[in-house]
Amino acid sequence: MLLRFRVANYRSLRDEHELSFVASDVDDEIVRHTGVESGGKEIGVIPAVGIFGANASGKSNLLSALVAMRAAVRDSVADWARDEGVPRDPFALDPACRRENTLFEVDLLLGQTKVRYTYGFELSDERVEAEWLHAYPGGHKQVWFDREADRAGGEEFRFPNENLRGAKKLVELARPNALFLTVGASFNNKQLRPLHRWFTNNFWVVASDDAGVAQRSDYTRERLVDPKRGDDYRKRVESLLRVADLGIVGLDIDEALPNDQQVKLLHRTGRGKPLPLDFRTQESLGTHAWFAFLGPVLEMLERGSVLLADELDSSLHPVLAAEVVRLFQDPDANPNGAQLLFTTHDATLLGKGVVGRPLSRDQVWITTKRGTGETELYPLTDAGPRTTDNLELGYLRGRYGGVPRVTAGELAREVTELVSGGV
Repeated sequence: MLLRFRVANYRSLRDEHELSFVASDVDDEIVRHTGVESGGKEIGVIPAVGIFGANASGKSNLLSALVAMRAAVRDSVADWARDEGVPRDPFALDPACRRENTLFEVDLLLGQTKVRYTYGFELSDERVEAEWLHAYPGGHKQVWFDREADRAGGEEFRFPNENLRGAKKLVELARPNALFLTVGASFNNKQLRPLHRWFTNNFWVVASDDAGVAQRSDYTRERLVDPKRGDDYRKRVESLLRVADLGIVGLDIDEALPNDQQVKLLHRTGRGKPLPLDFRTQESLGTHAWFAFLGPVLEMLERGSVLLADELDSSLHPVLAAEVVRLFQDPDANPNGAQLLFTTHDATLLGKGVVGRPLSRDQVWITTKRGTGETELYPLTDAGPRTTDNLELGYLRGRYGGVPRVTAGELAREVTELVSGGV
């Protein structure tokens, strides 16, 4: 389970920012109890977090930062060896940031016993400038390793104890531009592999672009025809298609047809017998989006991993978006502790009207863009809303930030003035 994520000097996230899945109130009905304590208090984990903000405020960059951290952990040994230096994407609107490090850090719980780990690193264009891994078995901190580069081009690895077994002999295999975690996992260190595996199995990004929808549709279809999945997977997909109120009552699968034609959706008719439609040419864009969404959702629920949904509202009706949030918050539907991190403009997720407000104040974060082009990230609770406040109305009126600074009718006036001036 992901507890916290820290990032600095990545794209529009210039300053250090922290996103937290840790609940302030462990008695909230959606909070997952972990039995793990920190500072004398139990850590409660939030299963779904939404990031609200205006266009170009940096919401997507936060998701991208998690993916960039995963890519570094996964690829630093094999891919970074092809070129000198380190691939990274620092804040571009200030040239000085090219000389500053990029920071990534996660705080998480792993395994059946839910041991807490803190892992992070800092990168320059040339090398790994720092890297650290701390574990908290039984709630007590153990420094497994600390790595730091020096100005002379060398670096120091510190192993204060023998808690990370076999680590010292791996130091000579670690290039300056490779992460030690990746090196250890590559050489099958039993203690480092679970953390490395957490990165490789996490962070599926669901975006609304046409290429992404087509790719995920293929994935959902391939799993439906995979004999290893069996009828249970098909029943879950059919159930989620039916509850979306798309007029779909089932699936027709014919493995004798070409791959992209094997799955057809059965639609309700006025004559009693459902009829299949050609998925590529006859189904609506909304149906394509929902069908494509199901494969990643079911995969992440099965793994107990983190699903990153960029602009959740762009392809899903607000009622469906709310149901996706509730799916992750339901302990019976999500027994493995999967988490959802999504960006959205959909203020109805904050209201008590149509969707019944699936998000509590703890689950909402805001991004704003400063005048210098930097993203500012903060939890809604920092904006001071009361438990009795109408969050939807307050957000739309700009009380909490994260909305465009555009007054009513401003766009029309601008266009009118341009047209009038041109005449």
